[in-house]
Amino acid sequence: MKTFFLILSLLYISFGEVLSTPDPQRYESIFNFGDSLSDTGNFLLSGALAFPVIGKLPYGETFFQHATGRCSDGRLIVDFIAEAFGLPYLPPYLSITNGQYPRHGVNFAVSGATALDPEFFNSQRIGQLLWTNDSLSVQLGWFKKLKSSVCASKQDCDNYFKKSLFLVGEIGGNDYNYAFFAGGSIKQLRAAVPAVVEAITRATSALIEEGAVALVVPGNFPIGCSAVYLTLFPSTRKADYDRRNGCLKAFNAFAKYHNNQLKRSLETLRQKYLHAKIIYADYYGAAMQFFHAPRHYGFFNGTLKACCGGGGPYNFNYSARCGHTGSKACADPSTHVNWDGIHLTEAAYNHISKALITGPFSTPPLTS
Repeated sequence: MKTFFLILSLLYISFGEVLSTPDPQRYESIFNFGDSLSDTGNFLLSGALAFPVIGKLPYGETFFQHATGRCSDGRLIVDFIAEAFGLPYLPPYLSITNGQYPRHGVNFAVSGATALDPEFFNSQRIGQLLWTNDSLSVQLGWFKKLKSSVCASKQDCDNYFKKSLFLVGEIGGNDYNYAFFAGGSIKQLRAAVPAVVEAITRATSALIEEGAVALVVPGNFPIGCSAVYLTLFPSTRKADYDRRNGCLKAFNAFAKYHNNQLKRSLETLRQKYLHAKIIYADYYGAAMQFFHAPRHYGFFNGTLKACCGGGGPYNFNYSARCGHTGSKACADPSTHVNWDGIHLTEAAYNHISKALITGPFSTPPLTS
């Protein structure tokens, strides 16, 4: 159990150039929901942990030169998307004080957040392991509370949100991580996928009802390529690893199963809301590009081994996690894909962002 808590502490205090877009549509604001893959400071501000490692270097060292609450060495996908549309980085919701008017958008994401509410995890007897209760529905509640300060009437809100981009995730990965790290099997977790997908779809629908017309809903990353999964679930069978990239095939197949279920659900949502642009963001496909051809993207030090860690085959050691005694960061994070065992480097997020904004990994295309 002690080992499990140590692992979770990495996970929940849970990939650069400025992008450009040919799209004449210039979004004037962004509203983001999710977990540690897009949290720009809410977890840090929430005080859920007294001294989280993401509150100090080497987190944030590459771009900001100081820790910001981002679970990476620098910018995240949401930061690159903001840059692409000429917008400032999104302030975390918990940093907003009364009277502020966040005209360019807000980030509601919280590291460790889940798509499902805490009650679900309580029913599975792992609710006490949650690092935050700020699930997707809580973040949606924050948005509704803030909405009245952004626009005064329905007409004002409709006009404002027509020029806003809503990022619904990535979310859902932590729902599976909690269970996997607690000993759940892939078969057991497949049974939970419909509920997770439904929670994401329900939140997307609620945002459309609130006036959102342009929404990006990302799928999950290839978790079988993550250093934490490769470390915790090693296999003596060579057949369990993808010979092209060294990733665990079963866990990647699980991520694809979730993503396929999500895509089907979003297609149903498109039929219901014909006026809305509901975009599926293929994080899995965008990331697999450099897992298959890392050197082409400048990742000369590999894709599976963490840049910041305390040793082991994949440089993930739960007793010396990134930011803790016994760990150290690599000299050049831009040559690595993985940052701390589960989160990616700024360089990796940059490539993924470009693949989403100007490439073929958004359906329908983000820039059309």
